[in-house]
Amino acid sequence: MTAWVPSDALGRRVLCGTEYATVRYVGSVPSTAGIWLGVEWDDPQRGKHNGTYEGTQYFKCRHPRGGSFIRPNKANFGVDFLTAVKDRYGLNDEQDVQRGTENTLVFGKKAVEFVGMDSIAEQQSENKMKFPSTSTSASSVFSKLKILALNQTEITWAEVLLCAPGWPALEELYLTSNNITILERPDENVLQTLKLLDLSDNQLLDGNQLHLIAHLPRLEHLILRNSGISSMHFPDAGFGCKTKMFPSLKRLAINDNKISQWSSINELDKLPSLRSLQCHNNPFMDTEKNPETLRQLIIAKISQLEVLNKSEILPTERKGAELDYRKIFGNDWLAAGGNWNPEKNKPSEEFLAAHPRYPSLCLKYGAPEEGELKGRQPLTLKNQLLTLTIKCPEKPEQKPVEKKLPESMTIQRVKGLLYRLLKIPGSELKLSYESSKLEGKEVELDNDLKPLQFYSIENGDCVLVRW
Repeated sequence: MTAWVPSDALGRRVLCGTEYATVRYVGSVPSTAGIWLGVEWDDPQRGKHNGTYEGTQYFKCRHPRGGSFIRPNKANFGVDFLTAVKDRYGLNDEQDVQRGTENTLVFGKKAVEFVGMDSIAEQQSENKMKFPSTSTSASSVFSKLKILALNQTEITWAEVLLCAPGWPALEELYLTSNNITILERPDENVLQTLKLLDLSDNQLLDGNQLHLIAHLPRLEHLILRNSGISSMHFPDAGFGCKTKMFPSLKRLAINDNKISQWSSINELDKLPSLRSLQCHNNPFMDTEKNPETLRQLIIAKISQLEVLNKSEILPTERKGAELDYRKIFGNDWLAAGGNWNPEKNKPSEEFLAAHPRYPSLCLKYGAPEEGELKGRQPLTLKNQLLTLTIKCPEKPEQKPVEKKLPESMTIQRVKGLLYRLLKIPGSELKLSYESSKLEGKEVELDNDLKPLQFYSIENGDCVLVRW
């Protein structure tokens, strides 16, 4: 007896044992009797060929060994959603199904609520879809579509561009986990409204692929987490100049990539609109063990950055990072041809390539003085000690105390030290400081997790303690 095959079997999803597949062919295979289903397995290791059998191609697979032929009685086509719910709640075909409130359906007199459907829908796509192989004419069907998620659908970038004319108002496009390796430059009439593009978990061929999408005029947010990128560069702009690529890009996420050279971080300073960067888990971050020093280096290298790894960069933190960067690499600047005399100041191309922001920092704060550079070793911020006066302004009987504290000491640890001195719990202490350079101005030390250097405290400053 021949097994039943649905009339719409082609393209349907099926379950065979514990493995999922998509039906790509329904019909006979010469030299054998009966009907066969040609399927493309979700797990290509389950297959035997690419849809070609004894020299005849019956269907196509993305993977060279992702296909098989199976008998229809081995394939479970499942049931549609409404049938499954009716079976579950014991309803008959005469009982109407109506939409109730948001995320509910009414079956007869029974209301069924779908809890958390919105969050689930955002996380799950994974539909094995068939996309057009030729350009589609723009229609009004998706004329108002603004957000589209095609994660894990096996869509290629070429197919995205073929479909894009039908999305004239699209603002957010999510394309994670689609094995996209190669990009193409979009025509000037597609994706022009796009503000967010997520290409995470696609192993791009190289960083140059980004140049092909660099002229999307409204793109503000680009997510490239785990995309195989090892470098980034914008060759149209020189040291200290801004690129014409990604003109509107404000937020960039390059977490979990293979970026190993600081030169790629230097290049990000060329992006004219960049304000937020996420860059965790890249090899270049292993070059500096102190996380605070690492953060300072990134801040100093990217002038317009306001948020780094989801943490706001306050003006005092930026100033401290830039001043320290200017001092740390001052000896390298001198050795490379830098000079306090503007007429003799000619740092080498190699130095400028490694430190393209250094000239602008010297213009902003002045060249580092000779006294600042004596005895300084590169990247020793964590070893610097500050001599500070600790005073309790509301307790005149408490005599001021002078202490040497490392710049890397957090406010929380400072409070722990004060607890031993004053016997006051750290949770009750409120700290601030007065700078010798800012008379009459008091700065709150309001974040227990930040180090002293975050607040640009210098030798000779006075820490004020209240409770």
